[in-house]
Amino acid sequence: MHGPQREPRIAIIGSGFSGLCLGIQLRQAGIHSFTIYEKASALGGTWRDNTYPGAACDVPAMAYCFSFEQKSDWSRKWAPQPEILAYMEHCARKYGLLPHFRFDTEITSAVFDESAGVWRLHTSAGETLEAEVLVSGVGQLNRPAFPTILGLERFRGPHFHSARWDHGVALEGRRVGVIGNAASAIQFVPEIAPRCGELVVFQRSANWMMPRMDRAYSEREKQRFARYPWLAKLARYAIWATFELQWPVFRRNRFMAGRYEKVAKEKMREVVRDPRLQEALVPAYPIGGKRILISDDYYAALGRENVELVTAGIERIEEDGVRTRDGRHIPLDVLILATGFQTTEFLAPMDLTGLSGRSLREEWKGGARAYLGMTLSGFPNFFMMYGPNTNLGHNSIIFMIECQTRYILGCIQALRERGLAWLDLRREVLDAFDAKMQRDLARTVWNDTDHSWYKDAAGRITNNWSGSTIRYWWSTRHLDLGDYHQVARAASTTKLPARAA
Repeated sequence: MHGPQREPRIAIIGSGFSGLCLGIQLRQAGIHSFTIYEKASALGGTWRDNTYPGAACDVPAMAYCFSFEQKSDWSRKWAPQPEILAYMEHCARKYGLLPHFRFDTEITSAVFDESAGVWRLHTSAGETLEAEVLVSGVGQLNRPAFPTILGLERFRGPHFHSARWDHGVALEGRRVGVIGNAASAIQFVPEIAPRCGELVVFQRSANWMMPRMDRAYSEREKQRFARYPWLAKLARYAIWATFELQWPVFRRNRFMAGRYEKVAKEKMREVVRDPRLQEALVPAYPIGGKRILISDDYYAALGRENVELVTAGIERIEEDGVRTRDGRHIPLDVLILATGFQTTEFLAPMDLTGLSGRSLREEWKGGARAYLGMTLSGFPNFFMMYGPNTNLGHNSIIFMIECQTRYILGCIQALRERGLAWLDLRREVLDAFDAKMQRDLARTVWNDTDHSWYKDAAGRITNNWSGSTIRYWWSTRHLDLGDYHQVARAASTTKLPARAA
């Protein structure tokens, strides 16, 4: 027989989509013993931090919201950052999450106390907190990556990362350099190009790009979605299904990849007339090997008289500009780093210590891995959302987050209903899962690209899921407790307090 049910204290780190989704579903399940810890003073994660001009989602808006809270009044097909952040704030208010937030609280480390069956969390302020269940919702896109370019610290003018945009720096009439030409740059370059006196984009390698075909929703459309909510859900399903059909491109389907490459080249050449620029914009790797970008106006921005694309490579940064590898000095007033995020370290700089003093850093010295991207052997009651090998190249991460929420909620309910102190993944389950993951990834187009943010320094693909979203849904739809060591709670354990802090 199982012991009496009681709610474990749950600590959720991060207030982005993952933290919000899990918090909402916990409340819907009648579980209120959780706290969402956020190092900043407001919720939103990457959508709070990235405020650069033109910031928007690269998944159509109807599919970039929770399935249980379908937003039907998006202003555009591709939602801008302020609108996404407002949606997240709306969800927090509507579902009663505000009392569960603890802002300005950075978790720097966590240690599992086996004798007490709790995680002890340490904050940057020196405080120690306790929770039976620890969930990381920090995601993969929260720590800006700064390039290791000689002389960067010597540049005398304003310089900042695009993920920490300095809105106090005036760009009007100035010579502006942008290092990087990927997902963020293609959104803000068209926005700032008309304001700059000169704009120089430093490109390391070209990216495959497809048209976004963005447009505003008409008032009639928004009224129709509001009157018939099933239409918005149908639009959501159509987006998901259309994107899911793209999966064979990433599994090296030559026919589909050839068609996509042909369309991408044709659309680029319709806008870019200069043959030399055309040549510089065609990638040297197969489509899908790196993130496929979407834009309606980036190519047009490159064609402006005040915009230049430089592909020679950067030798060093000087006090007043950039020196390229072909010996050219390019004078600049402002430097913007559009160099992405540190994506393969996941929980860094937070330290995690599990059973028998096992360090997560040591566990991951050969590359980050986790069962279903969520849990590890030797780290009881610890779960990750948007963890290793759960990123997508073809569909909405919200789908994956909802699958993870359902699975983690099942684990928490098992702890309550079965009177368990903790669940600890079996090592053989993780090893078998990871071996299959790496075999499957070796058959994808991501394996054909030398360098991308999907890979760590050793070339291991740590970020992307190796299959379709249907396969992930199928893999996470039920919790198999046989995958875990189940440790019973001692009968003499005193009743747990109701909150995680």
